[in-house]
Amino acid sequence: MDQGVGILHPGAMGAEVGRQIVAAGTPVLWLPQGRGEATRRRAESAGLRAAQDLGELAESCWLIVSVCPPAAAPDVAERVAASGFTGVYAEANAISPRHARRIADLVGAAGGTVVDGGIVGPPPRSSGTTRLYLSGPDAAVERVRAVFDGTFLEPVVMSGGVGRASALKLAFASYNKLTYALAAQACALADGHGVLDELLALAHDKLPHTPLGQTGQLLSAGPRAWRWVPEMGEIAEACAAADVSDELAGAASALFARWESYKDAEGLTLDQLIAALGTAPGTA
Repeated sequence: MDQGVGILHPGAMGAEVGRQIVAAGTPVLWLPQGRGEATRRRAESAGLRAAQDLGELAESCWLIVSVCPPAAAPDVAERVAASGFTGVYAEANAISPRHARRIADLVGAAGGTVVDGGIVGPPPRSSGTTRLYLSGPDAAVERVRAVFDGTFLEPVVMSGGVGRASALKLAFASYNKLTYALAAQACALADGHGVLDELLALAHDKLPHTPLGQTGQLLSAGPRAWRWVPEMGEIAEACAAADVSDELAGAASALFARWESYKDAEGLTLDQLIAALGTAPGTA
């Protein structure tokens, strides 16, 4: 096994995670099969090297970092386990603690070791913005921590086993993502009563660092909502496992589902986001 790191499908977050690893002096491989031109451009810009197939990537890397939409996480883990990979698998997706432990069992049965990871913050392009929380087997956690030490993706080691980093990630996301849903709901309500401009001015004054106070921040949710729908499902499952009501997560999921057609869209307006929240048949 070589000393490379694998990131199978570098999306907006994964490409920047890979860039940080490359900048720290470690080669990063990715898997181009079935990926589009946008992914290829991101990978090349980040300095990632294309592997011929998953077998080559598994043989060339001691660490694979999984950064993908939550719904794809189990399938990615199954493919890696089936490839014969016996290194460290950093499961860094927004999944429930139960799913993280299930993936740890799957990869572990194939000879690998899973480190639970939770990325909190935007794609790491500057210092102090993004953290990678890590939990799991001490030796493996330390190796992953060392990869990111000194990079823009700040590693934070948590005590305890697989599931703790995922739980923290989802707990934070349950607050953070819901603020976007609440802001959108408030805007739709205000718009329906003809006081949207007044609401935005009030929020800009009283809540300047929130999605309601920063329209651009709220608009950024539209292109990302397709990923947030399954994330709300993971949050709902984590809530249920903790005997906590999952109603808020379910409501937010329903709201974000109305924006799924805006996946990766550019130039969205607040009017478009609000219109999608209407109650008339076919509005969403």
